[in-house]
Amino acid sequence: MIAFLRSLRPRQWTKNLVVLAGLVFSTEHLLGNWPAWLAAGGTTLLFCLLSGGVYLMNDLVDADRDRQHPEKSKRPIPSGALPESTARAGLAGLLLGCLLWAWALAPGVFPAALAYFLLNLAYTFWLKRVVLVDVMCIAVSFVLRAQAGVVCLRGVDPGIQMSKWLLICTFLLALFLALAKRRQEIRRFKGDATRMREALADYTPHFIDEMTGIICASTLIAYSIYTVSPETTAKFGTDALVFTIPPVLYGIFRYLYLIHVKELGDNPSEIMLTDRPMQLTLALWVAIVVWAIHLHPGGGAPLPLSP
Repeated sequence: MIAFLRSLRPRQWTKNLVVLAGLVFSTEHLLGNWPAWLAAGGTTLLFCLLSGGVYLMNDLVDADRDRQHPEKSKRPIPSGALPESTARAGLAGLLLGCLLWAWALAPGVFPAALAYFLLNLAYTFWLKRVVLVDVMCIAVSFVLRAQAGVVCLRGVDPGIQMSKWLLICTFLLALFLALAKRRQEIRRFKGDATRMREALADYTPHFIDEMTGIICASTLIAYSIYTVSPETTAKFGTDALVFTIPPVLYGIFRYLYLIHVKELGDNPSEIMLTDRPMQLTLALWVAIVVWAIHLHPGGGAPLPLSP
């Protein structure tokens, strides 16, 4: 059981916090609503388990390749700690349970969860070998999680919608992280990179750096437009979200520093769990967003938790 749980990679589950974006950016004071928290929390846990199932599926498919990797070879399936027959049985039960849970959570969650699973199924068996498409699949999976975090709240607020600008920012930021991971894999494994991941044969650090520069600029521009757009200020009744731009700018610069100077970036989740400046930046960004939308005088007075 311990080996099975390790194969679900709980340390990677921080990526699923993007599901909570719909709750944080809600306009009906859902941040102080227990049913909304239950819906968002349940959906976050659902995607933690669903993404864990995807990791397990990847390990089953790539077991032979992972045995040649200095770190992946220590995972339960490549190392032999988890028999493949047991892993397959557990995977089938986990995926079926997750999809049934998604169906029960809210009508809109099931299509997002199913699309997430099908996308990752295609990624595992085909798309991860296609240059550029592989990283775009990763970015789309983040968008699906963010969208699920919105639709799960429609039982509390039927009119809730997530800004298209925010979905664009989610896509671009996830694309940036995926490309950074590819870059560090190339630099770390050099001639053995293609043995570790086939798509790396079509990437070079210079090519990735050019794309990263474009994506970073696009992310900052898109997010800045989102914070000051008439649609956003009308929706939240305040233009205070503009104060979240400096933390976003610093966070991107900090990540670039970790990639280019500290030679990190091959594990984004590990960076968020260990790099204190990134943790403080994320906490500051969340605090300013909550203040701007839920506590700022222009955005409405704070409300107590409602039943």
